[in-house]
Amino acid sequence: MDTEAVRSFVRAAELGRLHHAADELGVTQQAVSKRIAALERELDVRLFTRTARGVELTLDGQAFLPHARNIVTGVDRAVTAIRPGSRALRIDVLGLRSAQAVVLHDYWRSHPGTDLDVVTLRVDDPRMAVSAVQAGDIDASFRSVTDPAALPREVQMIHAFDSPLELLVGPRHPLASARTLIPSQLRRHRIWVPGIAPRSEWAAFYDQLATEFDLRIDAAGPNFGNEVLLDILADSADVATLVGSRDRYIWPTNHDLRRIPIVNPALAYPLSLILPRASPHPGLRAIINHFGSLASLPETAWRPSWATTPRRSDGDTERTRR
Repeated sequence: MDTEAVRSFVRAAELGRLHHAADELGVTQQAVSKRIAALERELDVRLFTRTARGVELTLDGQAFLPHARNIVTGVDRAVTAIRPGSRALRIDVLGLRSAQAVVLHDYWRSHPGTDLDVVTLRVDDPRMAVSAVQAGDIDASFRSVTDPAALPREVQMIHAFDSPLELLVGPRHPLASARTLIPSQLRRHRIWVPGIAPRSEWAAFYDQLATEFDLRIDAAGPNFGNEVLLDILADSADVATLVGSRDRYIWPTNHDLRRIPIVNPALAYPLSLILPRASPHPGLRAIINHFGSLASLPETAWRPSWATTPRRSDGDTERTRR
């Protein structure tokens, strides 16, 4: 079996688009497509369904993916065994437009020599990301386990940084002209957050947020992606959503969407990093140190009960107080 074809399949599955996989692998999109087609012929199954938005795994593709990851990891480990330190630092992020990816990109721009491999595991349950760290498939994952006591002894979870929330609305929304908002002003307004998956960390976050501030957070309906969500917000006079201040969103200028900071208190989504407890990748230390250079939240900030944050003075962690 061609291991580069397997690697191309894994990267296409993680990124959802052949041209993104090609860019990551340093080959043409045609080369990636040919490798995957050859792999499908060898396995005598279809691994992907091609769509206008990219590629989606078939049931056979979903079954093959964890084994394919093991093949790629095995090859990488074999290479590392004879060339120590040769493999890129591999970090999982929730999405390529997420705050995690934005911060990593800022770090890489200031340290362009860093051999960094950013991946998206496309899993909602953080326990699956923990398993990937345990297995050595990835070196670290930007995920949070809301019950840290449930973490295996082989891995640890540290605070990375906080992402303050903003309200994103269209020009006809009643709150569109506000420069800032306090949480009580959001009550009775529909806040639509599609894609809240059961057992995900963000499900736990939004549950606590809605209870704490008596908010109407609605996850009803299918999640057609950010572009459709932005289109709906632009046309709506009553729908809003919540986004992280560092998340990257791009929309047509005629949408005239507004990102409005929420203050007094700021609503902070805590971002954690899961990594091996013993012998983490040596490239992680500099990135973890970079988190300390990010702007801190104001004193009046709300975080969920399970969030922890490092003390700026000594690097120890403490339970965050509201």
